[in-house]
Amino acid sequence: MARFDRYLLSQLMVFFGFFALVLVMVYWVNQAVLLFDRLIADGQSAAVFLEFTALTLPNVIRVVLPLAAFAASVYATNRLSSESELVVVQAMGFSSFRLARSVLVFGLIVAFLTAILSNILVPISESRLSERSAEIQNNITARFLTEGEFLHPTAGITFYIREITPDGELKDVFLSDRRNQDNQVIYTAKNAFLVREDAGPKLVMFDGMAQTLSPREKRLFTTSFSDFSYDIGSLISDHKSTGPKLEEMSTSELIFSTKALSEETGLAVPILLYVGHERIAQPLLAIVAALIGFATLLIGNFSRFGIMRQIMAAILLLVLIRVMDSVMIEYARRDARYWWLLYVPVVVGFLLTALLLWMSERPGWLKRKFWRKEMAT
Repeated sequence: MARFDRYLLSQLMVFFGFFALVLVMVYWVNQAVLLFDRLIADGQSAAVFLEFTALTLPNVIRVVLPLAAFAASVYATNRLSSESELVVVQAMGFSSFRLARSVLVFGLIVAFLTAILSNILVPISESRLSERSAEIQNNITARFLTEGEFLHPTAGITFYIREITPDGELKDVFLSDRRNQDNQVIYTAKNAFLVREDAGPKLVMFDGMAQTLSPREKRLFTTSFSDFSYDIGSLISDHKSTGPKLEEMSTSELIFSTKALSEETGLAVPILLYVGHERIAQPLLAIVAALIGFATLLIGNFSRFGIMRQIMAAILLLVLIRVMDSVMIEYARRDARYWWLLYVPVVVGFLLTALLLWMSERPGWLKRKFWRKEMAT
């Protein structure tokens, strides 16, 4: 590559890294807050929270890479234009299509990274995330054996343990069962043990009391017990794998094994084809985003006041491409014969980029064309 190509590519990669980092942090913080509320409320440790946030990062990065590519392309082109570097290079005889070569290489790099994420890293991370979620949902110790905190393992249940001894003995247990509004029960015990049986886990409490409240009769019944067994198996849903999710399947399975996979998962063939081809089309849209951001800013003459109008036009064109992509997705999800519509926004994006680059080499072309029509009339 020529020296200017390497220079422009280096500028694009630097700005791409900056915008990607910023956007990933924004998206990651939003998801981390939701994960923090869900995991910490269930009594999970900080290590589990960090593991889950790390597993969600590949999908977050996949989403923000095309946006970061567009932002880097617009920012780098705007900087080169404001510092008159583009004017100098164009005066040396570089055409718009020649200048777009390094942007195309930049888009291919981003598309390659996006493809790796979409087809390899995201399915692996989603599969691991599902496994860990199932393990945590079935982990009685993590959900119940947390001392000094009021836990809510399921709706209508409140559980509290003051202390857990090294031998596994639970001291000063409080269990409130409000699932049946006509018969609310509160169990208190000085000590208890969590016992695993074939029928399911049970909480065996010793030296305690059961207080039963009947709101309709407005009566409170108290029963003391020396030992009492409480079935907590119904409080813990057994999250068993019912088959792979769409995010966990490989791209080749989604595209070439649709009939067998449809029978296995119960999902319609158009949905499987849509997900598979989307993993191929989305990386290509990253190339389109970078090229549109660059080509749009080449339109118009140099101005000391900047190229804000071109920047707004580039954003508008990208929004239109995304809207078209959403429309094509709806058609592809309905009928398996229309999977090819997912590639229409990519083709339109490349054609639009070619048109913009052609127009950038003919400044004032539209004005001259309309002027000739007015003169003819």
